[in-house]
Amino acid sequence: MNPTLRHDYPSADDVQLVGWAKSGDADAFEQLVHRHRDKIYARAMIMMRNEEEAMDLSQEAWVKGWQRLHQFQGDSSFATWMTRIVINVCLDELRKKKRMRAESIEEMDEESGGVERQMPVQLINPTEGLEHTELRKRIDEALAKLSDAHRTVLMLHEFEGLEYKDVAKRVGISIGTVMSRLFYARRRLATLLQGLKRERTQ
Repeated sequence: MNPTLRHDYPSADDVQLVGWAKSGDADAFEQLVHRHRDKIYARAMIMMRNEEEAMDLSQEAWVKGWQRLHQFQGDSSFATWMTRIVINVCLDELRKKKRMRAESIEEMDEESGGVERQMPVQLINPTEGLEHTELRKRIDEALAKLSDAHRTVLMLHEFEGLEYKDVAKRVGISIGTVMSRLFYARRRLATLLQGLKRERTQ
């Protein structure tokens, strides 16, 4: 690329920036980092619950994003693509630390009932008139209180749109375990969100 040629990076959309970055324009990629770094860090923080680890892993995700940019085909948004990368980076780290342990059958048996479908679509798209930013903050707070195992399957299935079999393959567990963890996570998250809502209305 001609070093004297500079684009108006802040005014460009992600598609333009990705195109320039694929051509070797590091400044264009830096603009993408600036634009989406908070979201990527937040995702790492939700999964790791440790600021230093979240910072390190989000940085690692950006490095991988730059290295693999040629693989980005535009089937999803750039932000979604980067979110998947940071989730995979965090999953790899969690596996190394052996924190992805299966939950006990006893714990699953305690969580029975018919409220599984309370979560999460209507909470992500509420009809109660909540501000979107406030709702997102509540969801992130509640997600941070889930165990690593439950939070991971919930994010992969509900936020990333993966099917049960794909979640099972990604995490390295059986489909039955995915369903059990997802059932528990939905109920637990719904309970936490209700508790946070009450705290803010008192």
